[in-house]
Amino acid sequence: MAMLSSASFHRLTSSSPSISTPIPLLHPTASALPKCTTRSSTNRVYFTPFSLQNPIQSEILHRQQDEEEIEMADSGETVLYSISPLPLLVLAALPGGGAIRSVFGPFVELVKSWNLPDWLVHWGHPGNMAVVLFAMGGYGTYLGFRIRFSDDVEEKAMAKDLHPKLLAGMFFFFALGATGGVTSLLTSDKPILESPHAVTGLIGLTLLAIQTALPTLFEGNPGLRNVHGILGSGIMTLFVVHAALGLQLGLSY
Repeated sequence: MAMLSSASFHRLTSSSPSISTPIPLLHPTASALPKCTTRSSTNRVYFTPFSLQNPIQSEILHRQQDEEEIEMADSGETVLYSISPLPLLVLAALPGGGAIRSVFGPFVELVKSWNLPDWLVHWGHPGNMAVVLFAMGGYGTYLGFRIRFSDDVEEKAMAKDLHPKLLAGMFFFFALGATGGVTSLLTSDKPILESPHAVTGLIGLTLLAIQTALPTLFEGNPGLRNVHGILGSGIMTLFVVHAALGLQLGLSY
């Protein structure tokens, strides 16, 4: 192979005309691009530090994005559209909807086999609970106020006798009615415990249990009577909200 001296090479390069042909820039492929993606059920956004000037590579990138969106749609991912923190806090202490479904499963199948009218299965639980709330709970709350503010000795004695019985009956029928509500949802193949109606019901039953225990402590601490009255009013307000949420749930399906 012939070797050129440095002087000959200098003459050769200095005498040759200058070439201004632009050197093509190699754009990185789509797979080599650093990506920051945000995934959702509808779109995927790519942020890259390079400007894609080559239309061919831009088309390749778009095709890969479309293929990944199709793969994600076919993967069967469960998308959580909204989160309410209150149900999550309460459900953390529960065995879970799956366990409750397994316990209620045989009874639900039995109810389905009865071929009851749809309106009865759908609205039977709300109707019964409305009667318990406004008849027993409402009148029991009224009697509680009469115990505190009535000057009639006979009326106060009657209220003291009937008030705890009515509220204990309300607690019993609410606890029993909760099983009816779960059964109604399961026979309609609806989720349980995820709704605000279910959460407010669980909170209300817990507060009712505490309210029932307070009168046993009145003799040692008379100030608890005020706590009992305030808590009882709050519980009734909570159950009115619970009823409104139940009506909203019933109208949703």
